[in-house]
Amino acid sequence: MPQIKPYNVKTYNAIVQAGLDRFADQYTINQTDDADAYLIRSVDLHDHDFPKHLKVIARAGAGFNNIPLDKATANGTAVFTTPGSNANAVKELMIAMFIAASRNLFAAADYAAQNSGADISKRTERDKTKFNGQELLGKTLAVIGVGHVGSLVANAASNLGMKVIGYDPYLSADAAWRISTSIERAATLEEALKNADYVTVHVPKNEETTGMIGAEQFAAMKPGVTVFNFARGGIVNNTEMIKALDNHQAVGYYTDFGSDEILNRDDVVVTPHIGGSTGEAETNGAVQGAETIMTFLETGNVLNSVNLPNLQVPFVSPYRITIMHKNIPNMVGQIATVLANANINIESMSNAAKGDVAYTIIDVNHLQHEQDTDLRERLSKIDAVYRARLLKNNL
Repeated sequence: MPQIKPYNVKTYNAIVQAGLDRFADQYTINQTDDADAYLIRSVDLHDHDFPKHLKVIARAGAGFNNIPLDKATANGTAVFTTPGSNANAVKELMIAMFIAASRNLFAAADYAAQNSGADISKRTERDKTKFNGQELLGKTLAVIGVGHVGSLVANAASNLGMKVIGYDPYLSADAAWRISTSIERAATLEEALKNADYVTVHVPKNEETTGMIGAEQFAAMKPGVTVFNFARGGIVNNTEMIKALDNHQAVGYYTDFGSDEILNRDDVVVTPHIGGSTGEAETNGAVQGAETIMTFLETGNVLNSVNLPNLQVPFVSPYRITIMHKNIPNMVGQIATVLANANINIESMSNAAKGDVAYTIIDVNHLQHEQDTDLRERLSKIDAVYRARLLKNNL
């Protein structure tokens, strides 16, 4: 029968102790490189050789640019993020940036730091009009992407008295409930941008969103706009951003992602990727990552994976078989045939797909030792199967 065995977890980067403390007694931490799970933050795994036994990677954060999804999938490794764990941290930073931008706080502080002497009071009184700003009250903010972070930003800006227009072509029902009814929803990106005094992006980086704020979008904005990107580098096209600043279509750019072309400009403020850098956010991500790893390893259930579909089935049978496989015709039939040939009766079967990858959960009541010894091997011999696992319900 499947036996309870220790699971090995390897960590990269500094993982908050509160997350490590979440692991149950059957988990060992950093005792082997041949791990069942990785708990990571920003380490780049693109050139990494994944161990054969690596079943799951959990990143304590919302992005996954540092993880090669195709490589992980081919290894039969599920990849998870911890969406929402740093959402409040980013929201609070965004509010600070909106205020700093509208009141020219960075330029004003820099001026004050470089002036001294006996007549400083007179000079600052004379020069302070150079830093006159504007109030956020009544200004229009376009929030592009209203998921975990964007919805919080939109609601907070609305509470400050701003007119908020949200745009998100992938808006889920859950996200819709998080948005205040006072927030206008645009049908197109251009509609959201056209009247905005401020534009902020909060979308994941992928093929569709890379460069989504470019020449065409800047042309749709009204002159004098201020742009914020605290989501991911590359979502705003920096070359086109500089053009918009140079021709005064935009008056400022605030971002958490620096590059040579935007540095050393008075109208650009770059912060060193600090959006989610709070103790609370790091704790949230580590705890959520640890719980995600344990849930997947012990039950096979999937939530917030970036290469597997969400699939959550109550684990009430004594045994569970999980299969990660290609999303092609007749896979469920081939899997069922293997079980039938092994004289295994299926109590329940659930299947879902995400793009080219599918995931199947099968619950069974009875297994004999000889079935256990070769069942995974038989399932793994199906060409399109990435990984088959056999779990015992220990509750």
